Amino acid sequence: MYTPHTHRGAGAYARLGVETQAMSASPHQLICMLFDGAAAAIGMARHHMGAGNIAAKGQAISKAVSIVDNGLKAGLDAKAAGDTGTELVANLSALYDYVIRRLLQANLHDDARALDEAEALLDNVASAWREIGAADR
Repeated sequence: MYTPHTHRGAGAYARLGVETQAMSASPHQLICMLFDGAAAAIGMARHHMGAGNIAAKGQAISKAVSIVDNGLKAGLDAKAAGDTGTELVANLSALYDYVIRRLLQANLHDDARALDEAEALLDNVASAWREIGAADR
């Protein structure tokens, strides 16, 4: 039988799985996990927006913003990119700032198109990132 305790237990089990996966992941895989987490949070925000659940929508968007800002953007390293990658790092940083603004607008105005745009922009970068990883194998 399904109970609230079962749900919490399943959530804890899922978090443990993600934590275990993160501990054994390469830096490239960690970035992929951040993209996946942002996409999942945006999907949940879209669901909650459609259901009219304002609090849950706000929490999901906050999670997506946190992943983009404290994960993807914070992980940019201009020094590691070298002279040739400095412009790329600056462009990605600006893109992540724009994505964050669109997510915040989506939250303020219940704007599903802003969610779609943020998701599409992140998906484009994630696809390129995954191709780099496939080429390295």
